[in-house]
Order: sequence, then structure tokens, then C-alpha cells
Amino acid sequence: MIRVMTLADMETVLGWAQDEGWNPGLEDAAAYLAADPSGFLVNEQAGRPVAAVSVVNHTDNFAFLGLYLCHPEYRGRGFGYETWLAGLEHAGDRTIGLDGVPAQQANYRKSGFDMSGKTFRYEGRIPPIRCDAITPPRDKESNLLVHRYEEAFGYSMPTFLTHWFSDTKNRRTFILRDGSLLRGAVTIRRCAEGCKAGPLFATTAEEAKLLLAHGASVFGVDQITIDIPDTQSLPSEFERISGLACSFTTARMYRGTPPSPETSFAGLVSTATLELG
Repeated sequence: MIRVMTLADMETVLGWAQDEGWNPGLEDAAAYLAADPSGFLVNEQAGRPVAAVSVVNHTDNFAFLGLYLCHPEYRGRGFGYETWLAGLEHAGDRTIGLDGVPAQQANYRKSGFDMSGKTFRYEGRIPPIRCDAITPPRDKESNLLVHRYEEAFGYSMPTFLTHWFSDTKNRRTFILRDGSLLRGAVTIRRCAEGCKAGPLFATTAEEAKLLLAHGASVFGVDQITIDIPDTQSLPSEFERISGLACSFTTARMYRGTPPSPETSFAGLVSTATLELG
């Protein structure tokens, strides 16, 4: 039986993700579900969730697929693919995006997904350092970040990002200012291992490192993970200045018409999450 996830199901599925080495955030579950409660599906067999997928309908014309997982004990029996098909059905005729690992890209192509680009995961240690010019968002600045993300990626995720930019114990958003000018921003969240950053907006690689160092200082850690698409202009400079190294690459794939960014952001922008876009 395929059904919509409960919060408890989501925690179970994120536990599977942790077992696979995905290192999800400690408080991802509620923010994920808030984005599209009907878009998170589990396949239940004998009262137990055995497979899952998320297909989040962010807008009337765009959805994003992630959290495609099957418990190891139930693989090879069709439960995962059955769940996958139900997820695609939830999206209707929307364009669907995903970030696919190399081992699954051929399977995604069979379902009509075409490669549009790559996303690079950078990991490593950044010494935590606080910066007085970096503060929480002021009134309506979170709305500005939602719009800036849409400009950079060509698709909108208003419901998800509004929740994502709302601070919790283990997830915080910060703004870098130069007087009244917003220079950059980062959302950083605590994970089982270190922190993940995303989205990040920075005008220079130096400012990107400054934002990451400040975010890490809030949680008292120095292990940082960040996902940067190949459409950005500063990845090599960022890698050199930050000291982070690329650990693996995923393919950004779309079924349907790929989004077209409104503007070319003159700086660095990172993905919010590989699971929701």
C-alpha cells in the first residue's frame, strides 16, 4: 500500500538516508513535509514502511524529486519502482527536477529525465569564526532570499524556503551586510556529522567562506558540506579559498522543460538541498 508519509514515517526515512551516508539535517523532517504534505510517499508492507519517494509540487509548473529509497531488506522486489511511479503521478504535468547519483542516471533516463548539468558536493573543515557584519535576517529579508533563489535557479520554492528560512534550534539563516547593502546570505543546519550549508549567496569566494565560518561558529563545529551547481562562476576559486574539496558529483536532470534562470548571478549560489531542490 502506498500512502502519504506521517512525520514519524519521515523520521524513519531520514534514518534510512543516514544509513546510506546522506547525513540529513537534524530538523529536516518538519520543513520538508511543510513544503507539500501530499508529496511524500511511503510503500507500506505488512504494516512497515519499506520504500519512499518525495515529489514536491513547489508551484503549478515545477516539482522536485528526492528521497527515493528502499529498505535493504526489500530491494529487488519492485516496491521502490512502484513508489517511484506513484510519485511521478503526483507531479501531474509539471516539470520535475532531481539530482541523480551516477549509478541511477540510466534508470532516470528511462523515465524521461534528461541531464541538464551537474551539482558538485564540497566538504571539509572551515575554522569557525564569528563576524559582526553577519546577522539574522531583518523584516522581509527572507522574502528577498526566496526571490533571489528563483532568479538564480529559474524555479520557485516559496512554501519550502519560507519554512527553511525560519530559524530552529538546529537550523539558522544569516545575512552579510555592507551598511544597508545585502552582500550575501547562508542557511546552515546541524547534521549528525557537522553542518550543511544551503542555500548560500555570496558575491565573492572570500565572502562565501566568511558566511560559512560564521555559520559553523553558531553550532561550534568546523565540518561543512555544501552543494554547488556547475552553472556558478566561482567554484574553482571557492574551492581554493575555502579549502573544501569536491567529494562527489550528481547530475541535475529534468523531465519536461528545464527552468531558465532570469539572471546570471554575479557570484556564488548553492543549492538548498539535494532532496527538495
